[in-house]
Amino acid sequence: MKYIIIGLGNFGASLAQKLTEMGNEVIGVDNNMARVEAIKEKITHAVNVDATDVSAVNNLPLKDTDIVIVGIGEDKGANIMATALMKQQHVKRLISRAVSSLQQTVLEAMGVDEIIHPEEETAERWAKKLNLQGVVDSFEVTGNYSIVETEVPKEYDGRCLEEIGLKRNHNIIVLTTIKTSEEKNSMGTIKTTPHVQDVASGKTVLHFGDIMVIYGNNKDIKKLLMEHRNYSKSK
Repeated sequence: MKYIIIGLGNFGASLAQKLTEMGNEVIGVDNNMARVEAIKEKITHAVNVDATDVSAVNNLPLKDTDIVIVGIGEDKGANIMATALMKQQHVKRLISRAVSSLQQTVLEAMGVDEIIHPEEETAERWAKKLNLQGVVDSFEVTGNYSIVETEVPKEYDGRCLEEIGLKRNHNIIVLTTIKTSEEKNSMGTIKTTPHVQDVASGKTVLHFGDIMVIYGNNKDIKKLLMEHRNYSKSK
C-alpha cells in the first residue's frame, strides 16, 4: 500500500513510521523542515511541502496513492484547507484528523467519512486498522491478542455462527455484531451511526454489510482477514 501523511507532528510521524515498518510505502509531508529532517531516515520519503498551497500539492503523487491522511493537529485552519485540497484532487481514500467536535462537524460536512481522534486513538491502533483490509477498528488487549471490528464477508451472509464455526476452524471468537444506519448531523450531512447488538451466541445470524467484533490471536485474525480478501478477489 502507498500512503501520504500530511503533518508530521507526534501522531503523524508515529503513524508514518509504523506503517513503513509494516512494509508500506509512506511519503511524509510537512511545511516544517525540522520535522522532515527528523523522520526522513525512518520512512520511505519525507518532503518539505506546504499542503495548503495548490501548486505545491499538485507535485505530490496523489493519483498513485492508496490513502491520504491529513494529520495536522495544531493548526485547524491548515487541516481543513489541506483536507479541502485533497477532496478537490479526488484522492482514492481520504482520512483527516479532528481535535474538536466543531472541526469534526466541518469535516463531515465536507464529505470526509473517516476521521482520526489522536487524543483518543493511538497511532499503533490506526496503523493496524489501515494495514489490514476489512478492519473497521481494533484494540490491542495484549501484545499478541486483539479485539477487531471487521466487515461481515459476503460468504457469511445469512449464516449463523454455529454453522460458520469461527472458533472451531479459526480459533476466533465473535463477541457481538454491529448494525449501521445513516442519520443527519447538526449541519444536515448524512453520517453513519453504529448500533451494537446483543452478545453473540451460536445462533447469531450474520448479515453482509454489518460488522462483527472478533477476539483472538493477531496471527489468526490476520490469516482470517487475508483468506476473505483472497476469496473476494476470486469471485
